[in-house]
Amino acid sequence: MGVTDCHVHISPVDEMRPEPLEMLGVRLSELRSVMENPAEFLAILDRADVERAVIINYLSPRVIGYTERVNEFSSRYARADPSRLIATGGIEPDHPDPKHEITRLVREMGIRAIKLHPPHQLFYPNDYLEGRPYPRLRDIYATAEELGVPIIFHTGTSVFPLARNRFGEPLFLDDVAVDFPELTIVLAHAGRPLWMEQASFLTRRFPNVWLELSGIPPRRLPIYLPRLAELSSKTLFGTDWPGPGVQDLGENFRAFRALGLPPDVQRAILEENPKKVFRPE
Repeated sequence: MGVTDCHVHISPVDEMRPEPLEMLGVRLSELRSVMENPAEFLAILDRADVERAVIINYLSPRVIGYTERVNEFSSRYARADPSRLIATGGIEPDHPDPKHEITRLVREMGIRAIKLHPPHQLFYPNDYLEGRPYPRLRDIYATAEELGVPIIFHTGTSVFPLARNRFGEPLFLDDVAVDFPELTIVLAHAGRPLWMEQASFLTRRFPNVWLELSGIPPRRLPIYLPRLAELSSKTLFGTDWPGPGVQDLGENFRAFRALGLPPDVQRAILEENPKKVFRPE
């Protein structure tokens, strides 16, 4: 125990558009039960010897179907055991009052991280710069920085229909890390599979940037990230369960441990670093 899964999709299935739902296929009936019953998910964590999980939710009405309802869902689900379930919420890049909304999510609803998904929300992370279309992104970042709340950015590609993968290039976060040096930035999926070097560079360059490995088959990590052990003090592990290609949460962890990384490297990635980024309740 002591392990944290930093990226699990526990979301309201009834909000999803038909196309993403179809990609989940025959698992849908199983997933509905888990999504409605936190006790079932906690039992899955117990079987995998995982202590905590970051419950990923974000807004994506155009691509996945998720609306503002996911924030209430995430908050309610995590309340079943806040010591083990870390609620993540979302906001649109053009929200009219980001400071009020994020403050409400954090202080009233118990949201402990914000997830932004550029390929699904169709924006570049630095679109707050002069002449760019989403100046209120600056307020999103500044408020999260002020409240000490991490922002998890999807980096890399997405296989879901209607996703625009050009928005997933990590290097656009270079501006964000420069302009908001106290904001904790998590690079979900480590830029997979096209931009792993960019994600690694940002992690090395900025003290406030963390590399996160979810959605990458563990056996591919030595190929994609040959310097992973060197980045272990800035790296998090997540499964991306139950996303396409991640059938079993526990098996994903076992495959990661089977890589044979030194014990101190595994301990940093699985146990120590998540508690620095997602502080215990």
